[in-house]
This record gives sequence, C-alpha cells and structure tokens, in this order.
Amino acid sequence: MCHVSPALFSAGLQNRQESYNVVDVETAATYQRPAEGLLCPFYLREASRPQPHQPATDSNMPQTVSKKLGFIGAGQMAEALARGFIDRGVIKAADVHCTDPVQARREVFEGFGCQAQTSNVDVVKNSEVIFLAVKPQYVSVVLKEVKQYLTDEHIVVSIAAGIPLAVMKESAGDDKRLVRVMPNTPCLVGETASAMCLGGKASDADGDIVKTLFNAVGSIFKVDEKLLSAVTGLSGSGPAYVFVVIEALADGGVRAGLPRDIAQQLAAQTVLGSAKMVLETGKHPGALKDMVTSPAGTTIAGVHELEKCGIRAAFINAVLAASTRADELSKL
Repeated sequence: MCHVSPALFSAGLQNRQESYNVVDVETAATYQRPAEGLLCPFYLREASRPQPHQPATDSNMPQTVSKKLGFIGAGQMAEALARGFIDRGVIKAADVHCTDPVQARREVFEGFGCQAQTSNVDVVKNSEVIFLAVKPQYVSVVLKEVKQYLTDEHIVVSIAAGIPLAVMKESAGDDKRLVRVMPNTPCLVGETASAMCLGGKASDADGDIVKTLFNAVGSIFKVDEKLLSAVTGLSGSGPAYVFVVIEALADGGVRAGLPRDIAQQLAAQTVLGSAKMVLETGKHPGALKDMVTSPAGTTIAGVHELEKCGIRAAFINAVLAASTRADELSKL
C-alpha cells in the first residue's frame, strides 16, 4: 500500500506536479508515481449530490418537489424515505401524509411533523404522489381498495419487492400513472442504490419527480422492468453480501490479533472508503486495486488467496442466484 507524505501531498495540490515521491510501506522503497495516478478524494471529488450527513445549505440544496406525498404503510423503509426527503429539503413535513394499521408507527411520523391519517383512502385524498410501502402480498389489495379514488393527478409508486407493473395495472387500472422502484436497505442511512421503471400512463416527467425524491436519499437509475430482477440480485441483496465481507474482514483482523471492536470498525471504514474511491474518482475497480498492490508485497499475497478461493465467481454466482430467485417470486 502506498502513502504520500503530507508535505508532498500539499505541495502537489498547489503546484499540480507531474509526479510525486511515493513511499511503498510494504517494501520501504521510494519511487516516482505520475500525478495522474495519485488518488486524492479531496482533490478529485465531484460528487453528483451532497452527502447525506452534510447540512443542507443554499449551495447544496437539492431540487424540491411541489407535490403532497402519501405513504400507505409507515414501516422503517417508509420512515427512512420520508425523513430523508424532509431532511434534504425536497419536501415539507406538513405535505407528507401516512397511514399504518399500527398506531405507534403513525405516531412516529407525527413525531417529525407529518400528518397521520386513519385510512388508506384518506391518504389518497390528501396526496398526489402515493408510496405503496406495504408487504408485497397486500399491494393488489390496497390498490383495489383505493382504485376509485385515484385520479389522473396521482402518481402511484410501489416499493414492494417482486410485484410487477402488470399486477399493479390489473389492480389499479390501465389509465393510472404507475412507477415501480427497487430500493435497498442503506436507504435507512440515506445511501440507497435504487432502480425504477415506469408503467401505465406514467410519463418521463413523473419519472423525474421520483428521481428527484430518491436522489435525496442516495441514487436511482431508470431501467426496463425486465432488468429489475438483476437489480434485486445486485443492489437489493447486495448489502447482505457486503455485510458478510465486513464480518469476514473483521474476523480476519481478530485472527491476526486485533480486538473485535477495532477490527470491525477498520473493516467497515475500509469498505466505505473504497466504495467512495470508486464513485468519486471514476476509476475502474481493477485499476484502484492495482494501485494498492505492489510487486511481492503483502496485498498481492492476500489477493492471491482470494483468487484461489474463487472470490469473483462466488459474488457473480450470488448475484445470479438472487436474480433468478427474484424472477421466480415475481411469477408466483
């Protein structure tokens, strides 16, 4: 692994030198590395949106949505979305309505300024963008219940896994504006990786509204519905794969002698920092890996062990297996 001394780092930022003296901590050798290859997140950062932990200011404030939002179902995912939209200034808390059979969940929403309703129909009557945040088996039931109250002005957004647009259209009607979104659990910390597809009478403008909302709590991409199973296998199930990686890295640290709490923090921060380097530098993960590995060093020895265990094939097979299962579930 390579480190740049603070003095050289500072001078490089000021003068944009063509090369830097880099010390390889694995071999204690000093050599020249082109400036183009130096990773400096503070210098290269060109994030497309403010990070969730940053307070909203005039300079980083996202677009706003001049619509009233309704959540049918007020569970943890719905709460994470509502809080994220409000905290980022995309919508006002007073313009968010919700309902849930559990009173405690309605009270949670009221606790951060939203308006709780007593029925699904009341949410529809008071909202323009309606989120279906219920268990998949209840999507059709809810849509049939509120169908007669849905107008041309409503956008219905389902975040229920495995429920295709065809089922939504059958329950709500062909003339409704429907959007299907596949978020993932990092939504709970404002870092969701989501995908969406449009159906029924939904327009590109409707898609832009949904995109504005979800960009406030992470990122979202528009795809064909046939690709949502692949999205499920990758980003939908992906957090579980990453948690396994973090746990395994921490176990490795403990095996090497580190205290458990330190090992877990180091593992989690390593994954976080590595992901940010991929997103913020735009470099291929393989190129970033090569910048950490040096000839006959410690890192390439570790990578070799991963390759002997088929690490790449294991992750590819995991994504394919989850995608296949998502396809199977959507046809039940």
